[in-house]
Amino acid sequence: MLDVRWPRETPLLEGILVKRYKRFLADVELGDGTVVTAHCVNTGAMEGLTTPGSRVWLSRADNPKRKLAFTWELAELDGQIYGANTALPNRIVGRLLREKRLPWLEAYTKIKAEKRYGESSRVDFWLKGPAGELYLEVKNCHLVYPDSRAYFPDSVSQRATGHLHELAEVQAPKVRSEVLFVCQMPGVKEVRPSDVHDPTFAATAREVRRKGVRFSAIEVLHSPDEILVPRRIPVSLKPYGLKRVAKWREENRR
Repeated sequence: MLDVRWPRETPLLEGILVKRYKRFLADVELGDGTVVTAHCVNTGAMEGLTTPGSRVWLSRADNPKRKLAFTWELAELDGQIYGANTALPNRIVGRLLREKRLPWLEAYTKIKAEKRYGESSRVDFWLKGPAGELYLEVKNCHLVYPDSRAYFPDSVSQRATGHLHELAEVQAPKVRSEVLFVCQMPGVKEVRPSDVHDPTFAATAREVRRKGVRFSAIEVLHSPDEILVPRRIPVSLKPYGLKRVAKWREENRR
């Protein structure tokens, strides 16, 4: 159990989703009837989270010169609150690392964000300690199906697959690499690579695991007032039947 709890630094505004469009934009009706356009940080499919009429929460930007004054932070689905901001996991993991709140990584004493490596990539976090170096890539995960398993990614992600190859290439006797999934939703039993949404990523994940790349996951729960990080979640790379997963995907599309 991690049992980390933080109050939000700024209050969130509740609204109703009108529509999400052009990947980066979402129109939201606030409580007073005003419709505002919010920045949608998540550029993926956001499967299940973009139904018009659903309840959402926005943050207001600190910079008055920013083109869009609001950012889409949370979304409600079937009475549960999901994190919609894909930039937040890196901030959460960075704070957890600095505060030594991830027990399996607490031995690393030096932390650097956005370190260049590979041909043209930046790793989310580079760690160094007595045992050597660790390249840590953070992946946001928000898709959970009725089997209580989270699936990543929710659409084809060549970029994520490229990260896996580069993490495998840096492996050395005193250099390790790890993918950390941040599951921004409740009720997840385990995390799986999605053979339905991106079979190339799923196959690559299994391949690089055999080369020594590690996989881990944490649960992040949201409310309008606070952020809770209660526990680690298992990651399973075992093959599984695809029929049910494909059916759930099609249901969400409809």
